[in-house]
Order: sequence, then C-alpha cells, then structure tokens
Amino acid sequence: MSTTGKVIKCRAAVLWKAGAPFSIEEVEVAPPKAKEVRIKITATGLCGTEIKMLENQMQYPIILGHEGAGIVESVGEGVSTVKAGDKVITLFLPQCGECASCLNSEDNYCIQLKQSHTSLMTDGTSRFTCKGKTIYHFANTSTFSEYTVIREISVAKVDAMAPLEKVCLISCGFSTGYGAAINTAKVTPGSTCAVFGLGGVGLSVVMGCKAAGAARIIGVDINKDKFEKAKQVGATECISPQDFKKPIQDVLVEMTGAGVEFCFEVIGNPEMVAGKAERTSLNWFQIIWQRSLI
Repeated sequence: MSTTGKVIKCRAAVLWKAGAPFSIEEVEVAPPKAKEVRIKITATGLCGTEIKMLENQMQYPIILGHEGAGIVESVGEGVSTVKAGDKVITLFLPQCGECASCLNSEDNYCIQLKQSHTSLMTDGTSRFTCKGKTIYHFANTSTFSEYTVIREISVAKVDAMAPLEKVCLISCGFSTGYGAAINTAKVTPGSTCAVFGLGGVGLSVVMGCKAAGAARIIGVDINKDKFEKAKQVGATECISPQDFKKPIQDVLVEMTGAGVEFCFEVIGNPEMVAGKAERTSLNWFQIIWQRSLI
C-alpha cells in the first residue's frame, strides 16, 4: 500500500527533556511539503555531536541524529534532484548550489543554513508529533527515526549499489576527517603528518593525508587494536604514548628529525594535546582540531 501523501507511524528515539535518556516512541511523520523529502532511514551513526548536544540547551522534545542514509519514500512539490526509491545520504550542512557560499569553492556553509531554523522546517513547523505533542527536528535531519522529513537541499543521491550501512558515514564522519586533510589543512605531497586518535574520523584523516600525497603518516592512539586498520588505509607507522616514558611530542621529534608538518587532533579533546602538538615541529606546523561542526 502506498504511503505517499499520508502520515506514517514509526519508531523514533525521542529526547523529552534535558538529562533524560532516549525514549523509543511511536511517532507520526507528516508528508513532505514543497521542496521537502521524506526518507526511510536504513542506517545512522551515533556521532560525537549527539553526545555533546546532550550537554547543551536545546528545544525539547527533539529527535536527534544527523549521520544517516536511507531510501526516498516520497517527495514534495517542486523536488527535482531525487525521486521515490533513490538511495540518499543526509546533509547537516545543506547545499542549495546557488548562493554565494555554495558557489565559493573555499566555503561550504550555505546561506540557507544561516537563515533557517534547524529545529523546524522552512515554514516554521515540525513534521513530527508524538502523543499529541510537537517534536523538534535536529540539524534539519533527525535520523534517529525510522522515517524523517528533510529539505531537498539536505539530501544527496548516492549510487544505487552503495551499501547504506557504510555510506551513511560519508554524511559526517568520513567527510569531516577526509576534508580536514584535503580542504582545511591542505596537506602537501611529501609531508609528514601525525594523527592523534584512530577512530572513524581519525582513519578518515589518514585516508585524506594519503590521498594528498603525504610521505609519512604517523597514527597515535593508546588502543593498539586500531593500528592494523590504520595501516591498511594509509598510516605508515603507529605508536602508543603508553609505550614511552618520555612525552609523545619528543618521541615524534626523534622519529622525524625535524617534527611533523601537519598535526591532527581527532580525540575530541584539543586542549589535552594542543601543547603536545605545538611542540612536534621544530620549524612550522598546522594543528587541525576535529570538533563538532554543528
């Protein structure tokens, strides 16, 4: 039976108030309006942004989630870039493709994001209700729901053969790390890089450094179980601070002779490694702090 134009009832993880745990509830998801897309979410990641947002003041109740992938269930009037049945990933940083920011190759902060209310849709209303109450959106995505409604400019079509449980990471984790190396730091060919933290985003940084042509990519993590995967995706060597009695910055200087040229903090605590990073190069350095973009 077609659900197009109808309200869909499904499960979602709802935060009713600050400090409360997620509550799995039956929610009602309204049909998409003009320039909106309703998506069946098939995969979503739990990004560090959600954890940090739990500490911040938000509008409640709310459905979080921004790193997701799914299949378009239906589209609203005027939608032209996707259609029902398409596989898509969600974009917490939308791209209208027309504003000055989108047309600037050095920018990715769409003007429509600056002008919009990320807790509600463009018309100032929500597409979610639960127990008769309005539920707020998060980052224009709200992927912690089996179905969600997103603006057309906040979805990107992916290949029909793409495994959604993997490509969902492109919508945040991978693009954050890879982009940090390629676009933010602009890693240079032949350079030496140090990556503090080899989780999902850290591994993406490693891949970005490799793609940029870095000669040495040194992964730093206290969990040695991550070393094999890091080397598979491009790390030339990996070290654990727990294996040394001297400060890790001194170890890196000894390993490289002159220190590293690019240093990436990808553990979520830049204050903890800032001093260490600054001392890993005797000449010059760039420190890229991987924090939430939201």
